[in-house]
Amino acid sequence: MSQNPPLLRPDLAPSPIFDTTRRDGQPTIGMVSLGCPKALVDSERILTRLRAEGYAISPDYKGAGAVIVNTCGFLDSAKAESLQAIGEALAENGKVIVTGCLGAEPEYITGAHPSVLAVTGPQQYEQVLDAVHHAVPPSPDPFVDLLPASGVKLTPRHYSYLKISEGCNHACKFCIIPDMRGKLVSRPAHAVIREAEKLVEAGVRELLVISQDTSAYGLDRKFAEERGHRAHITDLARDLGSLGAWVRLHYVYPYPHVRDLIPLMAEGLVLPYLDIPFQHAHPDTLKRMARPAAAARTLDEIAAWRAACPEITLRSTFIVGYPGETEAEFQTLLDWLDEAQLDRVGCFQYENVKGARANDLPDHVPDEVKQDRWDRFMQKAQAISEAKLAAKVGRRIEVIVDSVDDEGATCRTQADAPEIDGNLFIDQGFEALAPGDIVTVTVDEAGEYDLWGRL
Repeated sequence: MSQNPPLLRPDLAPSPIFDTTRRDGQPTIGMVSLGCPKALVDSERILTRLRAEGYAISPDYKGAGAVIVNTCGFLDSAKAESLQAIGEALAENGKVIVTGCLGAEPEYITGAHPSVLAVTGPQQYEQVLDAVHHAVPPSPDPFVDLLPASGVKLTPRHYSYLKISEGCNHACKFCIIPDMRGKLVSRPAHAVIREAEKLVEAGVRELLVISQDTSAYGLDRKFAEERGHRAHITDLARDLGSLGAWVRLHYVYPYPHVRDLIPLMAEGLVLPYLDIPFQHAHPDTLKRMARPAAAARTLDEIAAWRAACPEITLRSTFIVGYPGETEAEFQTLLDWLDEAQLDRVGCFQYENVKGARANDLPDHVPDEVKQDRWDRFMQKAQAISEAKLAAKVGRRIEVIVDSVDDEGATCRTQADAPEIDGNLFIDQGFEALAPGDIVTVTVDEAGEYDLWGRL
């Protein structure tokens, strides 16, 4: 499961990361946001709409008139966490509205928690607002209730997720995202750029571009140009790169036109970072997944990307223990990883998902074999990461500061996305630093996933 860590979950964050001031008599709403960054953007949009209507945001359950739980339904473990969060909100508050991906299965939710006030599916903002209005009627004061120009954000002020499309046109057998979120629907490029401009004007230093399939952006719009901006990922990346913030691309499928993004990275317009979901390397496994089975050509593409932009960082996720995966197929994956030398790697053990076609495949892999393969995969990935980081010792690199406390500053290099990759720590001479600062440091020490440096 890809879930938000505590700092990105308003219900678990050690302190509120949004304005929680409240005027007398102001209606108040709480929010629990589970799942991926795409769901987090949905939560931000819901809270922005509610703030515009005069609602305050509560940092805890008991101070809220009602609680919205934005759920994840990608894996059975994610569904279990969502049900647990709903139950906790019911116990602590009593008035709960459920939305998000698991909301596509209302009977599943009401079967476990029949007292929820309403259940809506993903991106159904109007239905969520209707449910909130019914549970906690609005009482706006236009002379007092002010909404920040950038809206309500659930991430630190210096970085923000920028969602460019909804849905997906792929039919991967292990995934039910198209069933929950529908086919690809791209936002107009001019709307994306305008949102990005407002975020940068509000102080955002890093834009994290997200979608279900970033490479396919604009395909449904036939890459049309509107108001001076073309709906194509290469054009969009170039336009975003002109705003002066770091631009990081996530969920980029390795289509041929991805090579057109690499020169933008070499020029410094876009961060030299690609998050690409390869999932596996053996052609037979990829075929059973209904994924493109071109691992060998992918190695050629990776070599070409690195030739054009030597500083590029490649991140990917993989699935081990997929139905029918033999030891030979898994060994092919390990050998491929040796050749690819990816910088950042995540790995999941295959898990059945209700409604996914992979459930019906033969030869499911025993849990103990999945665990063994996951351990072996991560051991190799860790060794690669450790060697790559060790090669950075002594170099001068640019970092962005995420947080500062009494012990030091926690930063990220251009090779590190927030919450999923590593950090660079500064423990001397950091007192003048503040979150959002971009500074150059000398790398003094390297670990398995993190770096240490000095100004």
